[in-house]
Amino acid sequence: LCMFDYKPMYGIAIAFQDYKLMDGIAGSQYVGLENFMRLFSSYWFPILLKNTISISVLTLALSFPLPVIMALMVNEVRTPWLKKGFQTISYAPHFISIVVVCSMVTLFLSPSNGVINRLIELLGGEAVPFMQNPNMFKWIYVISGIWQNTGWDAIIYFAALSSVDPQLLEAADMDGANRIQKIVHVNLPVLVPTIVILFILGCGSVLNVGYEKVYLLQNAMNTPGSEVISTYVYKMGLERNDFSFSTATGLFNSLINCLVLVVVNGISRRVSETSLW
Repeated sequence: LCMFDYKPMYGIAIAFQDYKLMDGIAGSQYVGLENFMRLFSSYWFPILLKNTISISVLTLALSFPLPVIMALMVNEVRTPWLKKGFQTISYAPHFISIVVVCSMVTLFLSPSNGVINRLIELLGGEAVPFMQNPNMFKWIYVISGIWQNTGWDAIIYFAALSSVDPQLLEAADMDGANRIQKIVHVNLPVLVPTIVILFILGCGSVLNVGYEKVYLLQNAMNTPGSEVISTYVYKMGLERNDFSFSTATGLFNSLINCLVLVVVNGISRRVSETSLW
């Protein structure tokens, strides 16, 4: 933990320097907030912020409730082999390499021979260049992520549902509760603390859109809708060797995430009495 998490924090100093590789951190010139001012005045800054927030919020809004719904639905399946089979199938996409997933998405959405466009043409429509449309990028990113991760994200909810006291379900049966009422009044309250904790963590990473998937799905046509903070840091730091500017951008990202995490955790502690600390 100290080696890989705390020791590298010394590198934050680069964000306040005109860092030169040959001079090192100790020998590079201190420039204060110049790198941050350069970021805030950059043409790309509002675009990066808009794309990152829109993708993160859309991901949180669509993909966060689905694992809960899936867990509650699968928990109601009474046939053991069917229940286990569905769980296994839903987990499987998580283990597919992100490179393979992005290749599949690109092939399926190809305007010339993609499966989706072939289906559109069979229905009388015209081929749609999904991957070249900046406005479509966030939907492609989020929907492919839902397909890949919903089953895996539901595991923790399956585990929480296994702790439901059978006597509560028996008492609900004796009181005449139907299946929906048992889900709402017995199963769902058990999941609420887990849902709250995961929601807080999700809000704390609202600006953390992983660069790998975005970078692999990116092209020259959809860049205005796909360039996010993480890909910008990658390009500025590793492709252009502008280490100070990329570090300042990454630090800004981390500070905003930390602030959101603290605020959402405080609100949760007051409203639901469930929080990270």
